[in-house]
Amino acid sequence: MKILSITAGAAGMYCGSCLRDNTLAVELMAAGHDVQLVPIYTPTLTDEPNVSEHRVFFGGISVYLQQHSAVFRHTPWLIDRLWDSQLALKLAARNSIAVDPDSLGELTISMLKGEDGLQRKELEKLIHWLLSESPPDVVVLPNSLLIGLARPIREALKRPICCTLQGEDLFLAGLQERYRTRARELIRANVEFVDAFLPVSHYCAKYMAAELNIPGRKVHVVPLGIHFDGYKERKPARSDTFVIGYFARVAPEKGLHVLCDAYRRLRQRRDAPKLRLEAAGYLAREHRPYLEGIEQQMRDWGYGGEFHYRGVLDREAKIDFLHGLDVLSVPATYDEPKGMFLLEAMAAGVPVVQPRRGAFTEIIEKTSGGMLVEPDDADSLAGGLFSVWESSTRSEELSRLGYDGVREHYSASSMARRATEVFSAVASGVSETAARGAI
Repeated sequence: MKILSITAGAAGMYCGSCLRDNTLAVELMAAGHDVQLVPIYTPTLTDEPNVSEHRVFFGGISVYLQQHSAVFRHTPWLIDRLWDSQLALKLAARNSIAVDPDSLGELTISMLKGEDGLQRKELEKLIHWLLSESPPDVVVLPNSLLIGLARPIREALKRPICCTLQGEDLFLAGLQERYRTRARELIRANVEFVDAFLPVSHYCAKYMAAELNIPGRKVHVVPLGIHFDGYKERKPARSDTFVIGYFARVAPEKGLHVLCDAYRRLRQRRDAPKLRLEAAGYLAREHRPYLEGIEQQMRDWGYGGEFHYRGVLDREAKIDFLHGLDVLSVPATYDEPKGMFLLEAMAAGVPVVQPRRGAFTEIIEKTSGGMLVEPDDADSLAGGLFSVWESSTRSEELSRLGYDGVREHYSASSMARRATEVFSAVASGVSETAARGAI
């Protein structure tokens, strides 16, 4: 099967969606499928071998210029290559191309308008290139924010369209009301041009189907999957310091401040062990004050020397970081639809303690590799963390169950097999075959 998969670059950030799209493409290729992984906006950054095309469509600079100046909507394609090059886009990414929803409302609406948007020229470039290639059996969009591409691509190629659902609900929720309402209307208007939606969790499936008025027959869950190369089973030996870890974007919605509050409460217990809090993950420029505030708060509490932010980690450093933890918690303050960091922690045999919300619940219930606590409740979180330390037998059991469970339910190969089922059914027009796993 030939699969054309579009993936949305996130400038210089290790983006969970980019990692997922690349991992799926690698596994589909290993299974013998012909896959073209085409980036838009910016080149993708992955911590595994990157299999995406070198050419970037809807280059972030071009998209921005065309949004703000009519002149650039009519410049020759040849001239556009100056700022569409990988070098130009990488240089721009170093200066943090804005990806926060509050500043991108008008651009979001324009992209959702497709042929009627201000980036029509970029769509024409993409269609021109697609028609020059051998036609795929199926085209896959990376999220519903790009659903404006569905109808023009479908009409040009006469091929079915699939759309992954993997966390764009947080972006939509962050838009100003006038943009959020219009964006939702435009997405709903384009649902008819998509043959199948592929949410990455059952929570995501139910929420997005209701939010976007997607018929249940079109929704087919394709759970996340990761590669396990380099991950080792955690040794049961206990050191004199209980190391609590956080591995995710450093942003308010991911809840690092909640974890720090739970750490303070745990630290104040008379029977608490010696503790240390380790954090790592992408830090956007606009969130530096947030981290600085957390660091100051920890110093004010008297725990400044026990908190360390380790920055952005590549794959090798990420695995080493996880192997050094006794427990991981990312107490997000919203209903997270993915939770890839849980899979990565459990792959290293690290127990997790998470709020009972979003995809966290189904991941932990399916793998048995962690504990669920009350959302937005530092006391409940502190209690969960303490219970992992208090019983070495329980900690070792969670470690073993998570290590085995994530390999059973969330491998890259199982993700690819499920995706292939859906793609094959859609390409053949037999929707009933793909219905297994639909909501």
